[in-house]
Amino acid sequence: MKIMNPVIEQRADPHIYLHTDGYYYFTASVPEYDRIELRRARELSELKTTSAIITAWYKPDSGPYSDLIWAPELHFINNQWFIYFAAAPSREIKDDAFQHRMYVIGNASENPLDGAWQFLGQVETGIDAFCLDATTFTHNDKLYYLWAQKHPDVRGNSSLYIAEMKSPTELLSQPVLISKPELDWETRGFWVNEGPSVIKRHGRIFVSYSASATDENYCMGLLYIDQNDDLLEPNCWHKSPQPVFKTSWEKRIFGPGHNSFTQTKDGKQDLLVYHARNYTEIEGDPLWDPNRHTCIQRFTWNEEGFPLFGEPQICNV
Repeated sequence: MKIMNPVIEQRADPHIYLHTDGYYYFTASVPEYDRIELRRARELSELKTTSAIITAWYKPDSGPYSDLIWAPELHFINNQWFIYFAAAPSREIKDDAFQHRMYVIGNASENPLDGAWQFLGQVETGIDAFCLDATTFTHNDKLYYLWAQKHPDVRGNSSLYIAEMKSPTELLSQPVLISKPELDWETRGFWVNEGPSVIKRHGRIFVSYSASATDENYCMGLLYIDQNDDLLEPNCWHKSPQPVFKTSWEKRIFGPGHNSFTQTKDGKQDLLVYHARNYTEIEGDPLWDPNRHTCIQRFTWNEEGFPLFGEPQICNV
């Protein structure tokens, strides 16, 4: 199977999930930031052209979650579908764009492209400040919430927090800080840790994340913890001192990041899903440039059981 990158143009913050029904489900930020789009296909190569596309949710005209719909993620929990996303108040109410909070919609249908998506409200973190990029995962029969959050006592635009969940819409424990922007490559342009994604392999839980401004400086870092350690103990988490995935000037793939993980249908190959640009000449704020494109490539593991993402590739699936 060969897929040329970019796989889907003008789709940032991509999230692909391979379900037990044999379909790949895809969602991402759309350039208009006004809705949550969901599509599915039998093969990754068909996600670009599939006609199976719906708008799962469209922002209201006003209110606290009526603008800048960012980074939706689809999750299947307790036989129900959930999409977590960030949204901001209307800019007529707030001049500052970075006022996001996190919300969730749900759908009980077997196929998430069928049935009605219901708005389930805000996921309260206990920190009333800018937050985004929520993901969930299960470990030892416990559901965890992992997200990016600004905190008044921590320097930077956002850091990474984790908490146990009481339900798919409510936290059980207090937020725990597991990573903050502090290294040179995490603080270029902006002090940022965001876009966490989880993969469990070889006795460890790995969390990839993105750092720095959303231009060519954007790159991916890696956290990890032993699967037997307490996920809510900050000292148990370890951070790679160097970025694990970054701009390729040679191939002109700039600012790769905000990734998710999926697999080939046979489960034999792990796949990295991410967005990137193919130029650096951005006019104005990079967030408003629509040309962050969805890319996919294989990655491997070293003898110590750590992921080897390599360099961004034009064709590597």
